[in-house]
Amino acid sequence: MIEIRGVSKRFGRVVALDRVSFEVRNGEVVGYVGPNGAGKTTTIRIAVGVLPPDAGDVYIDGYSVLREKTLASSRVGWVPESPIFEQEFKALDYFTYLATYKGLSPSDARRLGRELLNEVGLGDAANRKLSTFSQGMKKRFALAVSMIGDPPNFIFDEVLSGLDPQGIAFFRGIVEEFRRRGKAVLFSSHILTEVQMIAQRVVFINRGRIVGVYTADEIARLASPAIRIRLKHVDENVKNLLTRFGSIEVSENTVILREPRAEPSKILEELVKSGYSVEEFRISEERCLEELFMKLIKGEKV
Repeated sequence: MIEIRGVSKRFGRVVALDRVSFEVRNGEVVGYVGPNGAGKTTTIRIAVGVLPPDAGDVYIDGYSVLREKTLASSRVGWVPESPIFEQEFKALDYFTYLATYKGLSPSDARRLGRELLNEVGLGDAANRKLSTFSQGMKKRFALAVSMIGDPPNFIFDEVLSGLDPQGIAFFRGIVEEFRRRGKAVLFSSHILTEVQMIAQRVVFINRGRIVGVYTADEIARLASPAIRIRLKHVDENVKNLLTRFGSIEVSENTVILREPRAEPSKILEELVKSGYSVEEFRISEERCLEELFMKLIKGEKV
């Protein structure tokens, strides 16, 4: 369990965090969302013990990061946004070095390295230098390192950034596996569609303050509805018609009608009555996290 309690941090005159508090329970995945500079990375660096807070504390399974740093750190795996390693080491050699530093014997460290590098999809690259790794491979390597000791908690900082679809799918799968095994997972990301797919709860931060905490179900209920309409053809007349019922986005023959101001049945009736051939008409949950996020950032009521 990860508990962030009243954490504040300043950098000169800039208030990076202002009494930030939330928790990640065992067996739960929590997304941490906010614009650039909102305080996500500062929170995470404090939570893993590499940056001291000005006030407040973080508890990892009940151990204070400030007063019991060694115990707290041993119970959390961390993948930073931009992992930094000694580039001229081979992957397995460097993993072995890091694992022995954490108390494993050289033979156990090397055995574990082969096992975990295989698990994260780097088995074939074990004897390659880290300098040859892509950004996605470096993040996979950092994940393997974070799994040394099988910690019960994980914190990922923008781990999806820069990954190809295959890499994103891999991390999605491993996070779900951690959740099934009862681990607490906190991850920040600006890829909001992925946050929505992975997280059971989402914590929104803006300008160093928490502006909302919502479950996935609450997000689905609170976000503005949208209607996806595919027509045989889209002309200016149908655009004008649909604009009467809300804001629209047009892509070829598909119109997304956001925040509709009438019942869907009424909108469909008007389209048919006006002679338009409707090939698809359905309520869509697309972008609901993005819409809720923008409302919170603007301070609008949700």
